[in-house]
Parts: sequence; structure tokens; C-alpha cells
Amino acid sequence: MPIRLSLLPLLAGSLLLGGCSVAPWDREPAVEPLTPGAFEARIDGLERRLAERCDTRRADLAQYRRDQLALTADVRELGHLLREARRDVAGLREDTPRAAAAGDCPTADARLDNKTLVGRSEWIGLPEVGTHLEARIDSGANTSSLSATEITPFERDGEDWVRFKLGLTDGDSVVERVRGEWIEAPVERRVRIVQATGEQSRPVIRLLMALGPLRESVEFTLSDRTHLDYPVLLGRRFLMDIAIIDVARRHVHDRPEFSAPPAADAGDAPETRDAETAAP
Repeated sequence: MPIRLSLLPLLAGSLLLGGCSVAPWDREPAVEPLTPGAFEARIDGLERRLAERCDTRRADLAQYRRDQLALTADVRELGHLLREARRDVAGLREDTPRAAAAGDCPTADARLDNKTLVGRSEWIGLPEVGTHLEARIDSGANTSSLSATEITPFERDGEDWVRFKLGLTDGDSVVERVRGEWIEAPVERRVRIVQATGEQSRPVIRLLMALGPLRESVEFTLSDRTHLDYPVLLGRRFLMDIAIIDVARRHVHDRPEFSAPPAADAGDAPETRDAETAAP
């Protein structure tokens, strides 16, 4: 203990001679003042990065919406196919005991007589428009639908008419000369559509349509289908009593060809339309 007390004066003298100094690692680095130009540049960089993030977010949300719509359409189609399959299975179960009891195995169902077989998607022709389009066959839908944009109602001879262009994407197969061409037709009626965004009133027109051996005057609801896979949907009003669907097949019938435009004489157009409509 005496030895340690004797060292105190030496330590005190050293501190007095050396002074109180701070180790270099304890000092805070000097911060250079931020100039106005550097401040503006930093703010511009932050705004630019924020705008890029917002654009990326909007693009992601738009893609998510498209994927959601496509998935919803696929789920509805799968549900419809499942219901049809269940009905077919139930019909087979009911018919099998009766056929066995009669000792006869029919080779065809009489209900299929005089009906045209179609797949889940088919090529159709619109002679009055002069083009072919690919259509989705959906017996779950009541009315057929045609993709249209720039739908403009107007009046002709006291009747309601509508002018529109085919709603197509770059990937849709169509006769190129009718892409972007105006089409006019009288309005047969209007239908009210209830959606999450509110109610809409859509015009219904009638066009001559060819599908394989079928040639029918079909009512089409005009709506923008460019976000869907097919520009045309054929519903059960068209299919009823004339067609039967084989969901395992596509394009059972060949695509109609339109090598020449319709009649060029505008004065003969109504007669040509009537003749096409009256054709079998």
C-alpha cells in the first residue's frame, strides 16, 4: 500500500504537464455545410426515385388486375364445365338401367339429331362486316357479345342506331381491312348490366353470323372485350336447339375466308343484307 501511494504524485504531475486531451477516435467528424445546389440536387433525386417507385407500383397493380380478370373468367368457365359434366354423368346414370332393361344399347342419342357439334371455341364469320373472328362458346351466358369500342348512338329515320368499331387487340385474328372500320347497325333493344362500379345500359344489335354449316341472324350485346381472350362470346340463345358443345375440342369447323369486300354499291347494301339474312 505505501508503494501505491508514492506513485500518486508522479501520476498527478504527468497529467498536469500533458494536459487533458481527447483521443482522436473520440472526436466527431466535421460536417461540411450543405450548399443550396446540393440540397436541390438531393431533393430532385428523392423525387425521381419516388416517381419511379410509383410508376412501378401502378404497372404492377394494372398487371394484377389483368391477371385477376383472366383468372375470374377461367374460374367461371371451369365452373360451367363442371356443371355440364355433372349433368352428363347424371344423365348416363339414369339412361344406363333403362337401356340394359330394354336389352338395347343405342349408338346415338336422339336429342343430338339435326344439331351441329361445336367446340369450346370456334371461328365465326360476319358476312355483313366482312371478317372472321374467334369466338368463345359459353352456354352459361344468355346473350352473345361482340367486342366494340367508340360506341356512338345516333338516330336514323326516327329509329335508334349505333355506330362502333370492332374492339380488337393486336393478337386477334381478323380481316385487316375491317380493323378500325366504322360499323353501323340498328339497335334492337338495350340491356342493363349491374356491376360493382354501377349499372350500365348496353345496346343490342343483330348481325348475320356463319359458323360451319350454320347461318343465323344473331343478337349481340356490344361491349369492350379487349381485356378478355376472345372478341366474341356465343351464348345459349344462339346455341339453343341447333348446337351441342364438345368442351374437349376447339375449332371443329374451318375458319371462314373473306377474300373480297362486300358489295361496294352503297345503294344496294340493304338488298344485299336482306338476301344474306334470308339465306338458309
